Amino acid sequence: MKKISVFIVVLCFTIFTLIGCSNPSSETNVSGEEKDLKIQVVLKTLSHPYWKSVEAGAKKAGEDFGVNVEVIGPPSEADVIEQVSMIENAISQGVDALVVSPSQPTTVSNIFDLAKSANIPVLLIDTDADWKDKVTFIGTDNYSAGKEGGKYLASLLKKGDKVALVEGAKGNLATDERIKGAKEVLEKAGMNIVAQQPADSDKFKAAGVIDAVLQNHPDLAGVFAANDDMAIGALSATKQKKVNIPIVGVNGGEEATKLISEGKLAASVAQSPYDMGYMGVENAVKAIKGEKVEKRIPTPIKVVTKENAEEHLKEIQK
Repeated sequence: MKKISVFIVVLCFTIFTLIGCSNPSSETNVSGEEKDLKIQVVLKTLSHPYWKSVEAGAKKAGEDFGVNVEVIGPPSEADVIEQVSMIENAISQGVDALVVSPSQPTTVSNIFDLAKSANIPVLLIDTDADWKDKVTFIGTDNYSAGKEGGKYLASLLKKGDKVALVEGAKGNLATDERIKGAKEVLEKAGMNIVAQQPADSDKFKAAGVIDAVLQNHPDLAGVFAANDDMAIGALSATKQKKVNIPIVGVNGGEEATKLISEGKLAASVAQSPYDMGYMGVENAVKAIKGEKVEKRIPTPIKVVTKENAEEHLKEIQK
């Protein structure tokens, strides 16, 4: 009888031990499954502080949500074919979600169709594309950003003044929308748009564009550039010609903000690149889990001028 009692005690202890051990094991498996999720973030480039900020936001979200995040991009925003190749490779590798800022939205729809066929959710950040099956677009309303920049530039000029517009790469929807918004406001204010030229979001090309414009229009009164790099390039050209005119850009990056605080650039319409990267990954995780994601998620903008440049600089240097 005593032997039977001992046997029962040992048996009960074994059963309770097995039950007790099973829960942590299943929790570890769930955590492991999430850790195995891979989200591929494909940006226009990684060779610029703006995109580095997007990358930082995406990687922080990866840490916070416990997923693997890889951020890649071609050497230049103009390397459209290389970006398409990167997206194709990510699809062939079977990633769990794609977060993309398309360099040329019109070229990526067919590639995104491949992702859809592979049941890979696609989220767009910074630059939208006319593709109906995207999970969401997260980013700036670029048309509104252009209007805000154009409005500020117009406030520094008088009716009839000559203005040049510096575009990004042809087909870049984000910079195209900014130019469209700025042009609309400037023309409505009575400005004379004497030039509208692409510079591929490149400082040196923008300097060349404005140098040529100044040769034909030495009385140029202002410049709106679709990003900060091109605004800085335009500034370089005006300094070379000893011309002091207001120049407005877009992005609100560190270099441009310092130049604004020094009174060298007039303004920049600041975006929220870190938020775009973070929210892109955050919502990719939701999409993978089958949770609801809003079709459009706007990120904030503000006009950085000499009055608030120091404050903005502190914010972006945190």
